[in-house]
Amino acid sequence: KDLNLPAAVPEVPSSPRHEFPADWSIKTRLLFMSSQPFTWAEHLKAQEEAQGFAQHCRATETNLPQSVQEPKLSTELRCAFQQSLVYWLHPSLPWLQLFPRIGADRKIAGKASPWSQDEALQQVLMSDWSVSFTSLYNLLKAKLCPYFYICTYQFTVLFRAAGLAGSDVMTAVISPTTRGLREAMRNEGIEFSLPLVEERRTRKKKNTEVNLETEAANSLEAGNSTENGEEPAPSDDDDESFSWLEEMGVQDKVKKPDAISIKLRKEKHEVQMDHKPESLALVKGTNTFTLLNFLINCKSLVAAAGPQAGLPPTLLSPVAFRGGTMQTLKARSINAKARVHSAYEDIFSLEIVGPVLPHSLHSLTTLLKSAQRGAFSAVLYTHEPTAVFNTNLDNASPALNKETACKDLPACGLHPKALDQLSQCPTLGKSSIRFLEMKDYSYTWKS
Repeated sequence: KDLNLPAAVPEVPSSPRHEFPADWSIKTRLLFMSSQPFTWAEHLKAQEEAQGFAQHCRATETNLPQSVQEPKLSTELRCAFQQSLVYWLHPSLPWLQLFPRIGADRKIAGKASPWSQDEALQQVLMSDWSVSFTSLYNLLKAKLCPYFYICTYQFTVLFRAAGLAGSDVMTAVISPTTRGLREAMRNEGIEFSLPLVEERRTRKKKNTEVNLETEAANSLEAGNSTENGEEPAPSDDDDESFSWLEEMGVQDKVKKPDAISIKLRKEKHEVQMDHKPESLALVKGTNTFTLLNFLINCKSLVAAAGPQAGLPPTLLSPVAFRGGTMQTLKARSINAKARVHSAYEDIFSLEIVGPVLPHSLHSLTTLLKSAQRGAFSAVLYTHEPTAVFNTNLDNASPALNKETACKDLPACGLHPKALDQLSQCPTLGKSSIRFLEMKDYSYTWKS
């Protein structure tokens, strides 16, 4: 059977580790491959399925031995597998695929949407959505939910509890953003930063300081400022910078940029990063509550026209919340033959489809480590707009007091090892893990 494998598996780093870094992007599909069969993941008994759901709801911690001798006969392994496939969703409309939402118009087009022309129904849906969103926020604040996503048709928001991703306060990251959205947030009094824009400015400033050491470097710097078609960002004191012309008495002979031109240049710079990963906005601490109210009342959260018109954003969570529906990722095992040198060998694979959240990736790989005797590889398919959530956003803040920030997090419903992974500072930058391999119980990966 065709496994839809990439033509060439990317090279992997040479330093094996016992744990791979946290990946905050949402995966749409995982394809695990192994020389050992995945028959243990097939045809779960009703009792095993029920036990897996109960274990999820009670946040039961499963610790399997390093190697499961007879995976197919291990009820504990099969129940834990069912437990790791669970996620929570709102709204739940079984005839519509509610993730991903960005670029999903074609998939949703033609499907029944009775709310699109019915304003009263739209209000009921949004009212219900607001209750679910507020419920998730309150769970997050109480550290009973580690994180959750809001997926709109234009952007995604990731809310994280204090203690996760190296931050000692609650955070919300929004990507991609537009000038209009950022302006609306400022008008609501929401304090936010644009970490990737600020990082680039700091880098440019450092380069400028180095270049200004000599006049030759200074002229070089001026020549390079418009490299790659990128104009230097206009400063607020553009008017003052022309005062030296007056001293020379030639101010009337040189055309100065007027206020409108300066404003247009500034706006051009603002708009240039719209819809790009660099437009990622970070909201911290109490400002996340202001953001909650802003999003509940934000008109651009819901499409006004097109196939997604009137449909509230998708909420995705690892734990139960008010109005949330329990869903499971779809899993199927595939057996295939692969040509190795001159002979054909059996390749066993396990495909997982659906919104794979960060904790699910961790729990699935932990199970496979035991079931496949510490040897498997995986191709990971990322929902691209969420890859930027792997940026380390708190590198400028003081060292996290881990004990205080993570104090109540063990009650958030995640396995302690998954929680430990997700509390680390992100290291993948704007990329995400594409390929993961385990050999002799150690990981290597490629982003």
